[in-house]
Amino acid sequence: MKLKHTSKTLLAGLTLLGALSLTACNGDDAADASSSAGTKPTAVSEGAGSDSGSGTGGSGSSGSGSSGSGSSEGGSDGGSGGDSGSGGGTTGNGNGTGSHQNGKAGACRSDELEVTAHDNSTDKTEGVVTVVFKNGGGRDCTINGYAGVDLKSATGDTLSVDRNGEQAHSDVLKDGESAAFNITFPINNSGGSGVRIAKILVTPPNETKTVTIVWPAGSLPVSGEGSSSGPKLAIGPVGKVSDSPAG
Repeated sequence: MKLKHTSKTLLAGLTLLGALSLTACNGDDAADASSSAGTKPTAVSEGAGSDSGSGTGGSGSSGSGSSGSGSSEGGSDGGSGGDSGSGGGTTGNGNGTGSHQNGKAGACRSDELEVTAHDNSTDKTEGVVTVVFKNGGGRDCTINGYAGVDLKSATGDTLSVDRNGEQAHSDVLKDGESAAFNITFPINNSGGSGVRIAKILVTPPNETKTVTIVWPAGSLPVSGEGSSSGPKLAIGPVGKVSDSPAG
């Protein structure tokens, strides 16, 4: 009887220890579960902080503690600004060099010039016809050099005119201003009809379009009648008329 009682006591004790052990295990599992549950909010919180940092960097702000991706995005935005600045520089260069061939007025064109001729002869041996170019193109233009000149006789013959060799100078004509050159020629004093000139064919310097105007003066002597040392048929370079009004 005593042995059986002892066995029951031992079994009861083992049962109690098992229950306590299970309780302890359950308690540890619960603690582990609680610990794991407590870690997850921390992880979520860190993740939210990373997203916030990325958003801040993407907006181009300079907040500290941003994630690497936020700094990269902010740098990309800065790169776009550099491209924009480069584009602005290009535009500035374009504006600096866009006007009238690097800042110079373009050549005066035949269609922009009003061409007239006037008899300015003052003596009985050498005549002078002045050809005037008036700028009516509405812009500044440059004129420089010798005009091309041919004389057309009443009988249809063409007389070429040589240059007198004087130095040409470049001038800028504002709208309404004028430039001019002289045609010198020997006056016909032979008593005969001489060579009657009807028209002047004028091509402005650095142009190809010819303008035809009326010859305003008298006749030239027939070739061979004049002295070899007398006045010659020649033209001078084009020069700006100093008192020509602008506008």
